[in-house]
Formats: sequence, structure tokens, C-alpha cells
Amino acid sequence: MTLPTLTPEQRAEALEKAAAARSQRARIKSELKSGELKLSEFFAASESDEVLGKMKVRALLVSLPRVGTTTADAILEDVHIAESGGCGAWGRTSGRRWSSVSAETPGRAGGAR
Repeated sequence: MTLPTLTPEQRAEALEKAAAARSQRARIKSELKSGELKLSEFFAASESDEVLGKMKVRALLVSLPRVGTTTADAILEDVHIAESGGCGAWGRTSGRRWSSVSAETPGRAGGAR
């Protein structure tokens, strides 16, 4: 697949859009980690927000409090979801399923310590 040739204005616009998306994802991850944003609220927002819908599943999990890479990998394996998938692909049903999994996450993530 050949990439289209962009004008300098189109390139600048694309770079600005990408920077805004990265900034939004970083803010959301921070809010999830601090507990300001609940996972159920994230799923509700990701249904209509393209940037959140494209956020990778593993990145979402690791941004949750007390969830590291090992726990994230175990959760992904338990629910049979590829880590490379975007959050928007789950839809409402999967989002509810994830909400129920997230209720169990603190025990998995650190209850045995």
C-alpha cells in the first residue's frame, strides 16, 4: 500500500491531530490510574470517542491501579481478548463483561501480597 503524498498543510494537521490524541490518551490513563475515572465511564466514553476506541487493550489494563504487565497479560488470557485490539471493538456487551472482570482485578493484582 502506497502512502498518499501530503501537502505541508495536511502533514501539519495530521501531526497536530496525532499529538492531541496522544495527549488525550495520556490524560485518560492518568485519570484511570488515580481513580478519577472508572472503567465503566471509560467504556461509555469510548463508544463515541474515536481516540479512546482505538486505545489498545493492554495499555488500558496497565493504566488501572494495581495492575501491572503480568496481571494484564493474565486477564487478557482469561477473557480471551487479544492485547493488540482496540477498546472500541468490544462493544457494550464486552464492556459490561470487562466491568465485571475489573471488579475482581484488585484481588488478582495484589490481594496475595
